Amino acid sequence: MNITDVRVRKIDKEGKMRAVVSVTIDDEFVVHDIKVIEGEKGLFIAMPSRKSADGEYRDIAHPINTATRDRLQAIVLEAYEKAEDVTE
Repeated sequence: MNITDVRVRKIDKEGKMRAVVSVTIDDEFVVHDIKVIEGEKGLFIAMPSRKSADGEYRDIAHPINTATRDRLQAIVLEAYEKAEDVTE
């Protein structure tokens, strides 16, 4: 799996969400709405999710293993750090 494009839209508002990201894989598949969240231990990513009938949130798309999640998170957070700040 090669991540061939990362698009970051930083968010300038109160709350813990810092950005919404789209990731393209192998120039063939895109995952939208990955969120960059400010947590107690620093920034992390949250995969796109949907609220189920029982009120729980379930990921729509997600990495299968920890190594892939860590690699994806590192790439997304690096792109987030390089992205220009929001100017409104």
